[in-house]
Amino acid sequence: MRLDDERESSNVEDRRGSGGGMPIGGKSIGLGTIAIALVAMYFGVDPSVVLNIGQGLQQQAPVEAKAIPADDPMAKFVAKVLASTEDTWGKIFEASGQQYPAPKLVLFNGQTPTACGSGQAAMGPFYCPGDQKVYIDLAFYNEMKTRFHAPGDFAQAYVIAHEVGHHIQNITGISDKVQQARQSAHSEAQSNQYSVRLELQADCYAGVWANRADGADRILEAGDVEEAMTAAAAIGDDALQKQAQGYAVPDSFTHGTSAQRTHWFNQGLSTGDIKKCDTFSSASI
Repeated sequence: MRLDDERESSNVEDRRGSGGGMPIGGKSIGLGTIAIALVAMYFGVDPSVVLNIGQGLQQQAPVEAKAIPADDPMAKFVAKVLASTEDTWGKIFEASGQQYPAPKLVLFNGQTPTACGSGQAAMGPFYCPGDQKVYIDLAFYNEMKTRFHAPGDFAQAYVIAHEVGHHIQNITGISDKVQQARQSAHSEAQSNQYSVRLELQADCYAGVWANRADGADRILEAGDVEEAMTAAAAIGDDALQKQAQGYAVPDSFTHGTSAQRTHWFNQGLSTGDIKKCDTFSSASI
């Protein structure tokens, strides 16, 4: 990716080395609950669903956020990718007469308090609608290389863009509608299908960002698209379940198969049109 001349976002909170403050008061989270959430994340389940910590149920201990060190290239890369998503979605919202409320992105080590419960590095990157923040432990990028065999800077950018996609869904009311639909579902399998469509739309939104950003700033280089496709395929539910247990259980899928994730990312990338990301109206995903 060509990001050398791009600006860095000011919406980055660096909590690394702050001790990972834990919630005080309110409802406590048992170690057993956290363990279940980590296992659930391994199979592609949203950890906030397992933790079941509602918005505003906890008073969080204060956590120090500091500026990104000048000699930290990975943190600066993340800040530039976030800035690119801000510019892209800002223009999309402006075109429809709206202002884009950009999310914060939190860098942390190990664990950190969030409005969705205790954020754990083992959960992987995630978005918390309660505080409208994206959380990431940068050690995940090493896991992408070693466990998922998905290296590359554009693969890393795709991860951020996907979580920002969840922010778009949150502020436009899509996430709330999906949650209501899941609660009204007649079966767990049906509920999971709503979750799959939500995740695939976030993949499509990530593709829209890549299309628009490249058109504006020519950030893509040879091999970048292949990196993102590899990453999307590596974190498909079928791939993760086969890696974990040797077989896949389609009714338990919550994020989509490798083929579905690459298809919808490419849908956004090839069109740059958010209207092409309506996974909920599509008869086939």
